[in-house]
Amino acid sequence: MALFSLPEDTPVGSHVYTLNGTDPEGDPISYHISFDPSARSVFSVDPNFGNITLVEELDREREDEIEAIISISDGLNLVAEKVTILVTDANDEAPSFIQEPYIVQVPEDIPTGSSIIKVHAVDKDTGSGGSVTYFLQNMHATKFAMDRHSGVLRLRAGATLDYEKAQAHFVTVVAKDGGGRLRGADVVLSATTTVTVNVEDVQDMAPVFVGTPYYGYVYEDTLPGSEVLMVVAMDGDRGKPNQILYSLLNGSDGAFEINETSGVISVMQSPAQLRREVYELHVQVTEVSSAGIPAAQAMVPVTIRIVDLNNHPPTFYGESGPQNRFELSMYEHPPQGEILRGLKITVNDSDQGANAKFNLRLVGPGGIFRVVPLTVLNEAQVTIIVENSAAIDYEKFKVLTFKLLAIEVNTPEKFSSTADVVIQLLDTNDNVPKFTSHYYIARIPENAPGGSNVVAVTAVDPDTGPWGEVKYSIYGSGADPFLIHPSTGIIYTQPWASLDAEATARYNFYVKAEDMEGKYSLAEVFVTLLDVNDHYPQFGKSFQEKTMVLGTPVKIEATDQDADEPNNLVDYSITHAEPTNVFDIDTHTGEIHLKNSIRSLDALHNITPGGDFTWSLEVQAKDRGSPSFSTTALLKIDITDTEMLSRSPMAAFLMQTKDNPMKAVGVLAGIMAIIVAITVLISTATFWRNKKSNKVLPVRRVLRKRPSPAPRAVRIEWLKFRRTKAAAKFVLKEDPPNENCNNNSLGNTLPPKAPAPPPPPTMAPNMGTAHWTVPTVSGSLTPQQPQRSPKPKVGSPIQSALVSELRQKFEKKSVGNKAYF
Repeated sequence: MALFSLPEDTPVGSHVYTLNGTDPEGDPISYHISFDPSARSVFSVDPNFGNITLVEELDREREDEIEAIISISDGLNLVAEKVTILVTDANDEAPSFIQEPYIVQVPEDIPTGSSIIKVHAVDKDTGSGGSVTYFLQNMHATKFAMDRHSGVLRLRAGATLDYEKAQAHFVTVVAKDGGGRLRGADVVLSATTTVTVNVEDVQDMAPVFVGTPYYGYVYEDTLPGSEVLMVVAMDGDRGKPNQILYSLLNGSDGAFEINETSGVISVMQSPAQLRREVYELHVQVTEVSSAGIPAAQAMVPVTIRIVDLNNHPPTFYGESGPQNRFELSMYEHPPQGEILRGLKITVNDSDQGANAKFNLRLVGPGGIFRVVPLTVLNEAQVTIIVENSAAIDYEKFKVLTFKLLAIEVNTPEKFSSTADVVIQLLDTNDNVPKFTSHYYIARIPENAPGGSNVVAVTAVDPDTGPWGEVKYSIYGSGADPFLIHPSTGIIYTQPWASLDAEATARYNFYVKAEDMEGKYSLAEVFVTLLDVNDHYPQFGKSFQEKTMVLGTPVKIEATDQDADEPNNLVDYSITHAEPTNVFDIDTHTGEIHLKNSIRSLDALHNITPGGDFTWSLEVQAKDRGSPSFSTTALLKIDITDTEMLSRSPMAAFLMQTKDNPMKAVGVLAGIMAIIVAITVLISTATFWRNKKSNKVLPVRRVLRKRPSPAPRAVRIEWLKFRRTKAAAKFVLKEDPPNENCNNNSLGNTLPPKAPAPPPPPTMAPNMGTAHWTVPTVSGSLTPQQPQRSPKPKVGSPIQSALVSELRQKFEKKSVGNKAYF
C-alpha cells in the first residue's frame, strides 16, 4: 500500500485495496491492519483474502493522511509494515462568508460608482473547488453592483440614494466556488449573505405642510383671541430636521395672527366687526439651520370662513302667525294635479346661508299628495298638490292626516319642525252597488208552492245617505216564474208558479242592483229544480207481445219521466207467472230469459204438457225514488227455436220484425224504390238514344204467358232476391199484364213514363189459417204454406201464431198510413 491515495468522497463499505503475500514453506497466511489507539479505525481487512474495506467516512479537510500498520502471519511468524494513506480532495465544502453581519452607513449624497463595503468568503476545498467568485442575487432590481473577484460592493453608475424614499437597502450577495467532482458528478456549491446599507439623511429638502388643505371657521359667538386652526409643517429632511418658523404674508387685514413656533392662527377681532365672509390667508414656513441661518421655505393658503350660528329652526306660519295645525274640507276624488287652495302655509328659517336651507316633505299615506317646493332657502309659500285622486276616497278614509316636515339639509344640528295637515273628506256618489258574488246558485224542490223563497242576493254600495240605498230587480228569459223583493233582495217564486223539473230543470236569469242615480251592477242567478218522484214508470207501446228464440233473451223497457236519479232509475221483476219456473228477469236491464235448466222446446213441453208455447207474464217496473212508484203490465211471450227459423227464413224474418213491423215495411219499400229507379234510368237512356239517331227504334218485350191459375186460387209468383234467404218465403201477386208495345205508325217517339202507383192493397178477409197478403209495389206478398216440421206439435202452432200476428200489424199500418209498398 505504498503511495496509496483515496478520494475523500469514497462511499463507506467500498473495497479499496487487496493485500497479497506468500509463505516460503507454503503455510496458510492471514492478514491484519491496525491503527494508532488515538486515531480512527478507518479500514478493515479480510484475514483470509486480504481485501481492505472502508468502514468510516473520509474528510480531507480534517484528516488528509491516515497511518496504519498492516501485517501478515503464518501463525508462527509475523511481518508488519507501517503505511501512510493519502486522502485526496473532493468538492464537498461550500464557500463561507466571514466577518458577518455586513452593515454599512452611507450618506444619501454619495457619488455614483463609489465603493460601499467589501465582503469575503472562503472555501476549504483545494483547486477549483476552493476558488470563490461573488454575484448579486437580483442584479437588475438594485442600485448596486458587485466586483466578482474582490467582493467589493459599489453604487451602480447613474444610481443615487434618497433618504426620503428609502432609508435602508438590503442587498443579497452570492458566493460560488469553481466547481469540482463529488461522488462521480460535477458540482458547484454556493453561499449567500445580506448586506444592509443604511442611508444617512442630508439637508436637501424644503419644508412640507401636513394636513392640507387648511380651512377654518369663525362662528358668530367666537371671542377675540380665540384659536381658529393650526397649520403644521416639518423639515423634508427627516433624519436631521431643522427648526421651523411660521409667519403670515398677507390676507389677514389685521383680523388674524399666527404663532411663529406652533403655527396656531387666532382671530383678533369680534366676528361682528369682520367685513368679509371669507378670508384667504397665506402662511409661510422657514427652516432655520443649526447655525441660525434661514434656509429653505414653503407657503400654503389657508381659507377662513365667517359662519353664522345655526340657532333658529324652520317655522311654519299661517295667516295669523306661527301655526302647527292646518285644516281643510274637500270632496273626495278631486281632479289630478289640483292645488289645495284652502291651505295658506308659509315656512321660514331666520338663519343665514347654509343654516337657512331645509327640505320639505309630507309624512303620511304615500303617493296621495306632493308638496312644492321640496327645498327652501330662508322662506317659501307651501303648496300641496293632488297626486293620486283615486286614493282620496271617502269610503276608505273619512279624514286624511299628514305631517308637514321641514328639516335642515347641511347643518350638523339638523333642526326641524312639523305641522299637522288635517283634510276632512266629503262623500260623493262614486261607487256602484256591487254584489257579494258574481253568481248565485239555488236549489229548490219542484213541488215547492208558489211564493217560496229561492235565494237572497246582496249588493253593497259603500256610499252614504241616499247614494248608498240599493234597489233590486230581475230580468231575463228564465225570470218569469220568479219575483224579487226590491229592498231585501230575496228571490221567491210567483204565486201562480208551477215548477216541473221534467219540463224545465234549470232557470238562468240576471239580478240588478241599482242606486238612486242609476248606477248598477249585475249578477247571474242559476236555479236548479230538485226532482221529486212524481212519475210512474211507463212501458212502451210494443210491450204486450214478445217473441223469444231459444237461447236469446227478450228485453222489456220502461221509462220514468222523472228528471234525476234515482227517481228515473227503473228495476224490473216478474210478479206472477204460471208456471213460475220458466223465466228469469234481470233486475236492472229488463232482459227476460229462460231458466238455465230449459234448453230446448222438449224441456218446455215437459213443463207445459198442454203443448202451449205462449206464456203470459205479469211484470213490474219500479223506480228507485222515495216514495217509490211502480207499474204492472201483462206480457205475452211466444217461444221458438233456431232450427225452425233456419228451415223457414220467411218466418225468421217475420219474427225478427214482429216487434218492429216498420222495419219490414222499410226493407220492402227500399227494394221497390231501387226497382223503380232502375226502370226510370233504362227508359231515359232509351229515349235519348232514339232521339240522337232521329228515328224511333222499336222496343220489344218478350212476354211469357202465365199458366192459368187453379180455381179459387190467387195467382202468385215467388219473388227472387239474390242475396236474401227470406225471398223463398214470399210470392208476388201480380197485377194484370200490361203489354207495352211501340207503335211505329204514330210518327213520333214519346219518352217512357214512370209506372203508375199500384192500387191500394186489399185487406185479407180471413184471419184463419188461409193465405194472407202483404201489400207491395206490384201486388201483395203472400207467405207460402209452412212446411211440415219434423215435430209438428212444436213448430206449426208457433209459426202460425207468429205469421198471424205480423199480418195483423202490417194490415193495420197499411190502412192507417195509406202507404204503398
